[in-house]
Amino acid sequence: MTHSKDPQQADFRQRLRSETQAPYRGLRRVFYGVFAASGLMGGFILSLKWLAGTAPADVGWSLALQLGVVAVMVALWRWDQPRSPQRSSGTVPPKIDPPD
Repeated sequence: MTHSKDPQQADFRQRLRSETQAPYRGLRRVFYGVFAASGLMGGFILSLKWLAGTAPADVGWSLALQLGVVAVMVALWRWDQPRSPQRSSGTVPPKIDPPD
C-alpha cells in the first residue's frame, strides 16, 4: 500500500477518521438544530399568546417545557463538539516561563 501526498486523498482520510471516531455527528447536529428551533418557535408563539391574553392557564408549564427543550439541545450540541487532546486526557501542558 502506497501513501501518496495527494491533498484530496489526505482530506478524505481525515474525514473518514473523524467519522469513525464520531459516527453520524452531522446528522445528530441537524436534529439538535431542528429541535432547538422548534423549541424557540414554540416558546415565541406561547409568549405572544400569553401577552395577548389568549393562552390557556398552564402556559407557564408549556413555556418552561419549550425552554427546557432548547436548553437540552444546546447542551447536547456543546457535548458533541470534537474534543481537543488536552480536554479529553485531562492533562494540562506544563507552563513554560519566558527567559530572563
